[in-house]
Amino acid sequence: MAFQKITESESLYNHLEKMSVGELLENINREDQKVALAVQRAIPQIEQLVTALIDRMKRGGRIFYLGAGTSGRLGVLDASEIPPTYGMPNTIVIGLIAGGDTALRNPVESAEDDWIKGWNELQAYQIDKDDTVIGIAASGTTPYVIGALQEARKQGILTASISCNPDSPMAAAAEIAIEAIVGPEFVTGSTRMKSGTAQKMILNMITSSVMIKLGRVKGNRMVNMQLTNQKLVDRGVRMLMEELKLDNEQAKHLLLLHGSVKKAIDAYHKE
Repeated sequence: MAFQKITESESLYNHLEKMSVGELLENINREDQKVALAVQRAIPQIEQLVTALIDRMKRGGRIFYLGAGTSGRLGVLDASEIPPTYGMPNTIVIGLIAGGDTALRNPVESAEDDWIKGWNELQAYQIDKDDTVIGIAASGTTPYVIGALQEARKQGILTASISCNPDSPMAAAAEIAIEAIVGPEFVTGSTRMKSGTAQKMILNMITSSVMIKLGRVKGNRMVNMQLTNQKLVDRGVRMLMEELKLDNEQAKHLLLLHGSVKKAIDAYHKE
């Protein structure tokens, strides 16, 4: 199949400025409903990646996300949520964005067009064969990402890609190609919309599944979450009250003493 840049194709809607607010919202929502189905069709490839990640991370491997613009920001976001949600160090899932941290809030001109910058940044982390590089680009054509994937693959490092165009150059560079073909954007070419939503869903699926299989969840609870605010302390207390049949005061004392729900449960059972 020849490469098609569906992400840049004409919107199915026209004269957006003439629509009422209600019409705009209904039509955006109508398009968003297509996203979950597109992601569903990519589950076999997502499963292949997650299965490989579990084994590699048990050996000490890390996940590196690379992207530019919206895609890069989504990778950094997903990586940044792993420590508070699952109590993992911030060195396990790492998000890199073309242009560095400045690009999280402001565009950095031409940063994504550098073919060697992504790989150079990966080398600063002493990347090795237990690690995995996941490129994220709605178009599947970002040089910053493709160059890094190509070099990582040459070095025997597992590579994967998440894109929203079929048979893209980025997919060709990756060992595992995840393609969520969501169709034209509501605003032509605005890949922060459906494409971004699809990428966020896939990232959620990847890291949530990996963390569950690495034992960071018990039942359906985030037992390793960091207690960084009162809401999370209260949530942890409720978990302990339910799990260990303690009263509120006992559960809170145990939680604050040990610093996490999992550690509190383990300590309780050792007593």
